[in-house]
Amino acid sequence: VEVINTSYSSSPPQLSTLYFYQASMMVQKTHIAFLIAGICNGAFAFAPPHHCGLQKIINIHSDTSSLTSTPSTPSSPSISTTCLSMALDDAMKNRLDGIRRSYLTLTERLGDPDVISNSNLLRQVMKDRSQSEEVVMAFDEYCRLDEELEGAVELFQEAGDDAEMREMARAEMKEIEAQLEELEDKIKILLLPKDPNDDRNCMLEIRAGTGGSEANIFAGDLYDVYRKFMATEGWKVSMMDSSAGDDGGYKNIVLEVKGDSVYSKLKWEAGVHRVQRVPATETQGRVHTSTATVAIMPECDELDVKIDPKDIEMSTMRSGGAGGQNVNKVETAVDLIHKPTGIRIKCTQERSQLKNKDLAMKMLMAKLYDIANEEREAEERARRGDQIGTGGRSEKIRTYNWKDSRVSDHRLGQNFPLQGFLGGEVGPIIDGLIAKDQEIKLRQLSEESSN
Repeated sequence: VEVINTSYSSSPPQLSTLYFYQASMMVQKTHIAFLIAGICNGAFAFAPPHHCGLQKIINIHSDTSSLTSTPSTPSSPSISTTCLSMALDDAMKNRLDGIRRSYLTLTERLGDPDVISNSNLLRQVMKDRSQSEEVVMAFDEYCRLDEELEGAVELFQEAGDDAEMREMARAEMKEIEAQLEELEDKIKILLLPKDPNDDRNCMLEIRAGTGGSEANIFAGDLYDVYRKFMATEGWKVSMMDSSAGDDGGYKNIVLEVKGDSVYSKLKWEAGVHRVQRVPATETQGRVHTSTATVAIMPECDELDVKIDPKDIEMSTMRSGGAGGQNVNKVETAVDLIHKPTGIRIKCTQERSQLKNKDLAMKMLMAKLYDIANEEREAEERARRGDQIGTGGRSEKIRTYNWKDSRVSDHRLGQNFPLQGFLGGEVGPIIDGLIAKDQEIKLRQLSEESSN
Protein backbone atom coordinates (compact mmCIF):
# COMPACT_ATOMS: atom_id res chain seq x y z
CA VAL A 1 0.00 0.00 0.00
CA GLU A 2 1.36 3.44 -0.85
CA VAL A 3 0.20 6.90 0.16
CA ILE A 4 1.12 10.33 -1.15
CA ASN A 5 2.60 12.51 1.57
CA THR A 6 1.66 16.12 0.71
CA SER A 7 3.30 18.97 2.61
CA TYR A 8 1.50 22.29 2.56
CA SER A 9 3.14 25.56 3.61
CA SER A 10 1.65 28.75 5.03
CA SER A 11 3.00 31.83 6.73
CA PRO A 12 3.13 31.72 9.69
CA PRO A 13 2.64 27.92 9.83
CA GLN A 14 0.67 26.26 12.61
CA LEU A 15 1.68 22.72 13.56
CA SER A 16 -1.27 20.46 12.87
CA THR A 17 -1.04 16.72 12.51
CA LEU A 18 -3.46 15.10 10.10
CA TYR A 19 -3.85 11.45 10.99
CA PHE A 20 -4.39 9.02 8.18
CA TYR A 21 -5.28 5.50 9.23
CA GLN A 22 -5.14 2.35 7.26
CA ALA A 23 -7.92 -0.22 7.47
CA SER A 24 -7.74 -3.54 5.69
CA MET A 25 -10.48 -3.97 3.08
CA MET A 26 -10.64 -6.52 0.33
CA VAL A 27 -11.99 -5.19 -2.97
CA GLN A 28 -11.12 -7.56 -5.79
CA LYS A 29 -8.12 -8.82 -3.75
CA THR A 30 -6.76 -5.28 -3.34
CA HIS A 31 -6.05 -3.75 0.08
CA ILE A 32 -7.49 -0.23 0.17
CA ALA A 33 -8.76 2.31 2.65
CA PHE A 34 -7.45 5.57 3.87
CA LEU A 35 -9.56 7.04 6.65
CA ILE A 36 -9.10 10.65 7.67
CA ALA A 37 -9.53 10.22 11.40
CA GLY A 38 -9.07 13.69 12.78
CA ILE A 39 -7.16 16.89 13.15
CA CYS A 40 -5.20 17.58 16.33
CA ASN A 41 -5.36 21.19 17.50
CA GLY A 42 -8.40 21.53 15.24
CA ALA A 43 -12.03 20.51 15.47
CA PHE A 44 -11.48 17.09 17.05
CA ALA A 45 -8.90 14.45 17.75
CA PHE A 46 -8.96 10.68 17.47
CA ALA A 47 -6.32 8.14 18.47
CA PRO A 48 -7.11 4.52 17.57
CA PRO A 49 -5.45 1.67 19.46
CA HIS A 50 -2.60 -0.03 17.65
CA HIS A 51 -4.10 -3.52 17.98
CA CYS A 52 -7.31 -2.70 16.10
CA GLY A 53 -5.50 -2.76 12.74
CA LEU A 54 -5.45 1.01 12.21
CA GLN A 55 -2.07 2.59 11.93
CA LYS A 56 -0.87 6.18 11.62
CA ILE A 57 1.06 6.46 8.41
CA ILE A 58 1.86 10.09 7.58
CA ASN A 59 2.01 13.52 9.19
CA ILE A 60 1.15 16.74 7.42
CA HIS A 61 2.34 20.11 8.74
CA SER A 62 -0.10 22.80 7.65
CA ASP A 63 -2.20 25.73 8.59
CA THR A 64 -5.55 24.37 9.79
CA SER A 65 -7.37 26.83 7.60
CA SER A 66 -5.79 25.36 4.50
CA LEU A 67 -7.50 22.05 5.26
CA THR A 68 -10.96 23.55 4.93
CA SER A 69 -10.22 25.77 1.95
CA THR A 70 -10.44 24.77 -1.68
CA PRO A 71 -7.89 22.18 -2.78
CA SER A 72 -4.50 23.40 -3.88
CA THR A 73 -3.45 23.27 -7.46
CA PRO A 74 -1.41 20.22 -8.41
CA SER A 75 1.77 22.26 -8.62
CA SER A 76 1.61 23.63 -5.08
CA PRO A 77 2.24 20.55 -2.87
CA SER A 78 5.51 18.68 -2.70
CA ILE A 79 4.94 14.97 -3.37
CA SER A 80 6.78 11.98 -1.89
CA THR A 81 5.84 8.30 -1.68
CA THR A 82 6.05 6.27 1.50
CA CYS A 83 5.80 2.47 1.62
CA LEU A 84 3.65 1.21 4.47
CA SER A 85 4.21 -1.81 6.68
CA MET A 86 1.32 -3.89 7.97
CA ALA A 87 0.89 -4.64 11.65
CA LEU A 88 0.82 -8.22 12.88
CA ASP A 89 -2.49 -9.72 11.76
CA ASP A 90 -4.62 -12.22 13.69
CA ALA A 91 -3.23 -15.22 11.80
CA MET A 92 0.33 -14.28 12.70
CA LYS A 93 -0.62 -13.61 16.33
CA ASN A 94 -2.27 -17.04 16.52
CA ARG A 95 0.89 -18.59 15.10
CA LEU A 96 3.00 -16.76 17.67
CA ASP A 97 0.68 -17.90 20.45
CA GLY A 98 1.22 -21.48 19.31
CA ILE A 99 4.99 -21.02 19.35
CA ARG A 100 4.79 -19.59 22.86
CA ARG A 101 2.71 -22.55 24.09
CA SER A 102 5.26 -24.99 22.62
CA TYR A 103 8.07 -23.03 24.26
CA LEU A 104 6.37 -23.21 27.68
CA THR A 105 5.78 -26.94 27.23
CA LEU A 106 9.46 -27.50 26.42
CA THR A 107 10.42 -25.41 29.46
CA GLU A 108 8.32 -27.68 31.67
CA ARG A 109 9.92 -30.76 30.13
CA LEU A 110 13.35 -29.57 31.27
CA GLY A 111 12.22 -30.44 34.81
CA ASP A 112 10.96 -33.89 33.83
CA PRO A 113 13.12 -36.63 35.50
CA ASP A 114 12.81 -38.82 32.38
CA VAL A 115 14.25 -36.03 30.25
CA ILE A 116 16.98 -35.15 32.72
CA SER A 117 18.14 -38.78 32.90
CA ASN A 118 18.44 -39.04 29.10
CA SER A 119 21.30 -36.83 27.93
CA ASN A 120 20.41 -37.07 24.22
CA LEU A 121 16.76 -36.22 24.86
CA LEU A 122 17.73 -33.39 27.20
CA ARG A 123 20.04 -31.96 24.53
CA GLN A 124 17.28 -32.13 21.92
CA VAL A 125 14.70 -30.47 24.19
CA MET A 126 17.15 -27.67 25.03
CA LYS A 127 17.92 -27.19 21.34
CA ASP A 128 14.23 -27.06 20.36
CA ARG A 129 13.54 -24.60 23.17
CA SER A 130 16.44 -22.32 22.24
CA GLN A 131 15.27 -22.14 18.61
CA SER A 132 11.98 -20.51 19.61
CA GLU A 133 13.22 -18.51 22.61
CA GLU A 134 14.07 -15.33 20.72
CA VAL A 135 10.70 -15.31 18.93
CA VAL A 136 8.82 -15.81 22.21
CA MET A 137 10.76 -13.06 23.99
CA ALA A 138 10.07 -10.64 21.13
CA PHE A 139 6.35 -11.51 21.07
CA ASP A 140 6.07 -11.10 24.86
CA GLU A 141 7.64 -7.66 24.55
CA TYR A 142 5.24 -6.85 21.70
CA CYS A 143 2.22 -7.82 23.84
CA ARG A 144 3.52 -5.73 26.75
CA LEU A 145 3.94 -2.66 24.56
CA ASP A 146 0.52 -3.27 23.01
CA GLU A 147 -1.06 -3.07 26.48
CA GLU A 148 0.91 0.10 27.26
CA LEU A 149 -0.39 1.65 24.03
CA GLU A 150 -3.96 0.87 25.02
CA GLY A 151 -3.35 2.66 28.33
CA ALA A 152 -1.92 5.68 26.53
CA VAL A 153 -4.94 5.76 24.20
CA GLU A 154 -7.33 5.71 27.16
CA LEU A 155 -5.36 8.50 28.80
CA PHE A 156 -5.57 10.54 25.59
CA GLN A 157 -9.32 10.03 25.31
CA GLU A 158 -9.96 10.85 28.98
CA ALA A 159 -7.80 13.99 28.91
CA GLY A 160 -10.68 16.07 27.53
CA ASP A 161 -9.66 19.73 27.26
CA ASP A 162 -6.40 19.22 29.13
CA ALA A 163 -3.96 20.08 26.32
CA GLU A 164 -0.88 19.22 28.39
CA MET A 165 -2.22 15.75 29.25
CA ARG A 166 -3.20 15.10 25.62
CA GLU A 167 0.26 16.10 24.43
CA MET A 168 1.92 13.83 26.98
CA ALA A 169 -0.29 10.87 25.95
CA ARG A 170 0.33 11.62 22.27
CA ALA A 171 4.12 11.61 22.79
CA GLU A 172 3.91 8.30 24.66
CA MET A 173 1.78 6.77 21.88
CA LYS A 174 4.27 7.90 19.24
CA GLU A 175 7.19 6.38 21.15
CA ILE A 176 5.40 3.05 21.73
CA GLU A 177 4.24 2.81 18.10
CA ALA A 178 7.84 3.20 16.91
CA GLN A 179 8.93 0.37 19.24
CA LEU A 180 6.05 -1.83 18.06
CA GLU A 181 6.95 -1.31 14.40
CA GLU A 182 10.57 -2.25 15.14
CA LEU A 183 9.42 -5.39 16.95
CA GLU A 184 7.06 -6.30 14.10
CA ASP A 185 9.96 -6.23 11.63
CA LYS A 186 12.10 -8.31 13.99
CA ILE A 187 9.37 -10.90 14.52
CA LYS A 188 8.71 -11.23 10.79
CA ILE A 189 12.41 -11.91 10.19
CA LEU A 190 12.53 -14.44 13.03
CA LEU A 191 9.58 -16.29 11.49
CA LEU A 192 11.21 -16.61 8.08
CA PRO A 193 12.06 -20.17 6.95
CA LYS A 194 15.39 -21.16 8.47
CA ASP A 195 18.16 -23.27 6.97
CA PRO A 196 18.14 -26.49 9.05
CA ASN A 197 21.94 -26.49 9.00
CA ASP A 198 22.40 -22.95 10.37
CA ASP A 199 23.08 -24.07 13.94
CA ARG A 200 25.63 -26.72 12.94
CA ASN A 201 29.38 -26.58 13.14
CA CYS A 202 31.15 -26.97 9.81
CA MET A 203 34.28 -27.84 7.88
CA LEU A 204 35.92 -25.12 5.80
CA GLU A 205 38.00 -26.24 2.84
CA ILE A 206 40.21 -23.88 0.83
CA ARG A 207 41.62 -25.32 -2.39
CA ALA A 208 44.00 -23.47 -4.72
CA GLY A 209 42.61 -23.11 -8.24
CA THR A 210 44.11 -21.75 -11.44
CA GLY A 211 47.29 -19.73 -11.12
CA GLY A 212 49.99 -22.14 -9.99
CA SER A 213 52.13 -20.96 -7.06
CA GLU A 214 50.24 -17.66 -6.84
CA ALA A 215 46.97 -19.57 -6.34
CA ASN A 216 48.61 -21.46 -3.45
CA ILE A 217 49.76 -18.20 -1.88
CA PHE A 218 46.28 -16.70 -2.31
CA ALA A 219 44.73 -19.76 -0.63
CA GLY A 220 47.10 -19.10 2.28
CA ASP A 221 45.97 -15.46 2.39
CA LEU A 222 42.33 -16.54 2.60
CA TYR A 223 43.21 -18.92 5.43
CA ASP A 224 44.81 -16.02 7.36
CA VAL A 225 41.71 -13.87 6.82
CA TYR A 226 39.31 -16.56 8.03
CA ARG A 227 41.55 -17.39 10.97
CA LYS A 228 41.39 -13.77 12.14
CA PHE A 229 37.62 -13.57 11.55
CA MET A 230 36.95 -16.80 13.45
CA ALA A 231 39.08 -15.57 16.36
CA THR A 232 36.95 -12.43 16.66
CA GLU A 233 33.80 -14.61 16.63
CA GLY A 234 35.19 -16.73 19.47
CA TRP A 235 34.98 -19.96 17.45
CA LYS A 236 37.20 -22.97 18.04
CA VAL A 237 39.27 -23.92 14.99
CA SER A 238 41.34 -27.06 14.40
CA MET A 239 43.23 -28.09 11.26
CA MET A 240 42.05 -31.42 9.86
CA ASP A 241 44.25 -31.64 6.78
CA SER A 242 46.64 -29.48 4.80
CA SER A 243 49.02 -29.60 1.86
CA ALA A 244 51.58 -26.80 1.70
CA GLY A 245 52.50 -25.07 -1.56
CA ASP A 246 56.06 -25.13 -2.90
CA ASP A 247 56.42 -21.32 -2.76
CA GLY A 248 54.24 -20.74 0.30
CA GLY A 249 50.54 -20.89 1.02
CA TYR A 250 48.51 -24.06 0.63
CA LYS A 251 47.43 -26.34 -2.19
CA ASN A 252 44.62 -27.48 0.07
CA ILE A 253 43.62 -26.92 3.68
CA VAL A 254 40.65 -28.24 5.68
CA LEU A 255 39.55 -26.69 8.98
CA GLU A 256 37.00 -27.84 11.54
CA VAL A 257 35.12 -24.86 12.99
CA LYS A 258 32.99 -25.10 16.14
CA GLY A 259 30.95 -22.36 17.78
CA ASP A 260 27.63 -20.56 17.85
CA SER A 261 25.73 -20.74 14.51
CA VAL A 262 28.95 -21.25 12.56
CA TYR A 263 27.40 -22.53 9.35
CA SER A 264 24.81 -19.71 9.21
CA LYS A 265 27.65 -17.22 8.65
CA LEU A 266 30.39 -19.13 6.89
CA LYS A 267 28.06 -20.62 4.25
CA TRP A 268 28.13 -17.26 2.44
CA GLU A 269 31.84 -17.76 1.74
CA ALA A 270 31.33 -20.85 -0.43
CA GLY A 271 32.35 -20.38 -4.05
CA VAL A 272 35.22 -19.21 -6.25
CA HIS A 273 37.36 -16.31 -4.99
CA ARG A 274 39.39 -14.49 -7.65
CA VAL A 275 42.46 -12.34 -7.04
CA GLN A 276 44.08 -9.80 -9.38
CA ARG A 277 47.56 -8.70 -8.35
CA VAL A 278 51.26 -8.82 -9.17
CA PRO A 279 52.56 -12.06 -7.60
CA ALA A 280 55.67 -12.07 -5.45
CA THR A 281 57.16 -14.55 -7.94
CA GLU A 282 56.54 -12.20 -10.92
CA THR A 283 59.74 -10.53 -12.17
CA GLN A 284 58.26 -8.25 -14.87
CA GLY A 285 55.51 -6.64 -12.81
CA ARG A 286 52.57 -8.15 -14.72
CA VAL A 287 49.18 -8.51 -13.05
CA HIS A 288 48.06 -12.14 -12.75
CA THR A 289 44.58 -13.52 -12.13
CA SER A 290 44.37 -16.53 -9.83
CA THR A 291 41.56 -18.32 -8.03
CA ALA A 292 40.86 -20.35 -4.93
CA THR A 293 37.74 -22.36 -4.14
CA VAL A 294 36.11 -22.29 -0.71
CA ALA A 295 33.75 -25.09 0.34
CA ILE A 296 31.67 -24.92 3.53
CA MET A 297 30.40 -28.33 4.66
CA PRO A 298 27.98 -28.59 7.61
CA GLU A 299 28.92 -31.05 10.33
CA CYS A 300 27.06 -34.37 10.24
CA ASP A 301 27.09 -37.83 11.81
CA GLU A 302 26.04 -41.41 11.06
CA LEU A 303 22.38 -40.46 11.43
CA ASP A 304 22.65 -37.91 8.61
CA VAL A 305 24.73 -40.01 6.19
CA LYS A 306 24.68 -43.76 5.71
CA ILE A 307 27.88 -45.22 4.24
CA ASP A 308 28.08 -48.84 3.15
CA PRO A 309 31.48 -50.29 4.15
CA LYS A 310 31.55 -52.11 0.79
CA ASP A 311 31.70 -48.72 -0.96
CA ILE A 312 34.95 -47.80 0.81
CA GLU A 313 38.38 -48.67 -0.54
CA MET A 314 41.09 -47.85 1.98
CA SER A 315 44.86 -48.23 1.97
CA THR A 316 47.57 -47.16 4.40
CA MET A 317 51.04 -45.70 3.92
CA ARG A 318 53.80 -43.92 5.75
CA SER A 319 53.15 -40.27 6.39
CA GLY A 320 56.74 -39.01 6.23
CA GLY A 321 57.85 -35.53 7.21
CA ALA A 322 57.96 -34.20 10.77
CA GLY A 323 56.86 -36.45 13.60
CA GLY A 324 59.86 -38.61 14.42
CA GLN A 325 60.47 -42.23 13.57
CA ASN A 326 56.82 -43.19 14.13
CA VAL A 327 55.47 -41.43 11.01
CA ASN A 328 58.48 -42.44 8.92
CA LYS A 329 58.47 -46.14 9.82
CA VAL A 330 54.83 -46.91 10.70
CA GLU A 331 51.98 -46.72 8.16
CA THR A 332 49.89 -44.08 9.92
CA ALA A 333 48.56 -42.28 6.83
CA VAL A 334 45.17 -43.29 5.37
CA ASP A 335 44.12 -43.08 1.71
CA LEU A 336 40.34 -43.51 1.37
CA ILE A 337 38.23 -43.72 -1.80
CA HIS A 338 34.43 -43.68 -1.93
CA LYS A 339 33.61 -45.78 -5.01
CA PRO A 340 30.10 -44.44 -5.89
CA THR A 341 31.21 -40.79 -5.99
CA GLY A 342 34.94 -41.13 -6.62
CA ILE A 343 35.74 -38.89 -3.63
CA ARG A 344 39.29 -39.49 -2.44
CA ILE A 345 40.61 -38.41 0.94
CA LYS A 346 44.20 -38.74 2.06
CA CYS A 347 44.71 -38.07 5.76
CA THR A 348 48.15 -37.71 7.35
CA GLN A 349 47.35 -35.20 10.11
CA GLU A 350 47.46 -37.54 13.12
CA ARG A 351 50.29 -39.80 14.30
CA SER A 352 47.90 -42.72 14.74
CA GLN A 353 46.42 -44.75 11.87
CA LEU A 354 43.14 -45.18 13.79
CA LYS A 355 42.80 -41.43 14.35
CA ASN A 356 43.57 -40.70 10.70
CA LYS A 357 40.94 -43.25 9.64
CA ASP A 358 38.30 -41.63 11.89
CA LEU A 359 39.28 -38.22 10.56
CA ALA A 360 39.06 -39.40 6.95
CA MET A 361 35.61 -40.92 7.54
CA LYS A 362 34.45 -37.70 9.18
CA MET A 363 35.62 -35.69 6.16
CA LEU A 364 33.94 -38.14 3.77
CA MET A 365 30.62 -37.90 5.61
CA ALA A 366 30.82 -34.10 5.50
CA LYS A 367 31.47 -34.14 1.73
CA LEU A 368 28.62 -36.57 1.05
CA TYR A 369 26.25 -34.55 3.23
CA ASP A 370 27.35 -31.39 1.41
CA ILE A 371 26.50 -32.98 -1.95
CA ALA A 372 23.03 -33.95 -0.69
CA ASN A 373 22.62 -30.47 0.79
CA GLU A 374 23.51 -28.79 -2.54
CA GLU A 375 20.89 -30.91 -4.32
CA ARG A 376 18.28 -29.92 -1.75
CA GLU A 377 19.17 -26.24 -2.06
CA ALA A 378 19.06 -26.44 -5.87
CA GLU A 379 15.49 -27.76 -5.65
CA GLU A 380 14.60 -24.98 -3.19
CA ARG A 381 16.07 -22.32 -5.49
CA ALA A 382 14.11 -23.72 -8.41
CA ARG A 383 10.94 -23.51 -6.33
CA ARG A 384 11.64 -19.98 -5.11
CA GLY A 385 12.94 -18.72 -8.44
CA ASP A 386 15.32 -16.31 -6.70
CA GLN A 387 18.46 -16.58 -4.64
CA ILE A 388 21.56 -14.63 -3.68
CA GLY A 389 23.99 -16.79 -5.57
CA THR A 390 23.91 -20.55 -5.73
CA GLY A 391 26.38 -21.24 -2.95
CA GLY A 392 27.99 -23.74 -5.29
CA ARG A 393 31.70 -24.24 -5.60
CA SER A 394 31.75 -23.18 -9.26
CA GLU A 395 30.14 -19.77 -8.63
CA LYS A 396 32.46 -16.77 -8.73
CA ILE A 397 31.39 -14.79 -5.68
CA ARG A 398 34.16 -12.26 -5.07
CA THR A 399 37.12 -10.50 -6.70
CA TYR A 400 40.10 -9.06 -4.80
CA ASN A 401 41.84 -6.25 -6.68
CA TRP A 402 45.20 -5.27 -5.13
CA LYS A 403 45.81 -2.32 -7.47
CA ASP A 404 42.56 -0.56 -6.52
CA SER A 405 42.67 -1.91 -2.94
CA ARG A 406 39.10 -3.17 -3.08
CA VAL A 407 37.06 -6.31 -2.56
CA SER A 408 34.09 -6.67 -4.92
CA ASP A 409 31.28 -8.99 -3.84
CA HIS A 410 29.35 -9.88 -7.00
CA ARG A 411 26.21 -11.02 -5.16
CA LEU A 412 25.81 -7.69 -3.38
CA GLY A 413 27.22 -5.57 -6.19
CA GLN A 414 29.28 -3.65 -3.63
CA ASN A 415 32.93 -2.89 -2.98
CA PHE A 416 34.68 -3.14 0.39
CA PRO A 417 38.14 -1.98 1.59
CA LEU A 418 40.78 -4.61 0.87
CA GLN A 419 42.92 -3.86 3.92
CA GLY A 420 39.94 -4.25 6.23
CA PHE A 421 39.13 -7.63 4.71
CA LEU A 422 42.74 -8.80 5.03
CA GLY A 423 42.51 -7.83 8.71
CA GLY A 424 39.64 -10.29 9.18
CA GLU A 425 36.70 -7.90 8.65
CA VAL A 426 34.48 -10.40 6.85
CA GLY A 427 31.46 -9.60 9.05
CA PRO A 428 30.14 -6.55 7.10
CA ILE A 429 30.01 -8.58 3.86
CA ILE A 430 28.28 -11.53 5.53
CA ASP A 431 25.80 -9.21 7.30
CA GLY A 432 24.97 -7.58 3.96
CA LEU A 433 24.33 -10.96 2.34
CA ILE A 434 22.12 -12.10 5.24
CA ALA A 435 20.13 -8.83 5.10
CA LYS A 436 19.62 -9.16 1.34
CA ASP A 437 18.50 -12.77 1.69
CA GLN A 438 15.99 -11.75 4.38
CA GLU A 439 14.73 -8.94 2.17
CA ILE A 440 14.11 -11.37 -0.69
CA LYS A 441 12.32 -13.85 1.58
CA LEU A 442 10.14 -11.11 3.11
CA ARG A 443 9.17 -9.88 -0.35
CA GLN A 444 8.31 -13.41 -1.48
CA LEU A 445 6.32 -13.99 1.72
CA SER A 446 4.41 -10.76 1.10
CA GLU A 447 3.66 -11.77 -2.50
CA GLU A 448 2.47 -15.22 -1.42
CA SER A 449 0.18 -13.75 1.27
CA SER A 450 -1.29 -11.21 -1.18
CA ASN A 451 -2.14 -14.01 -3.59
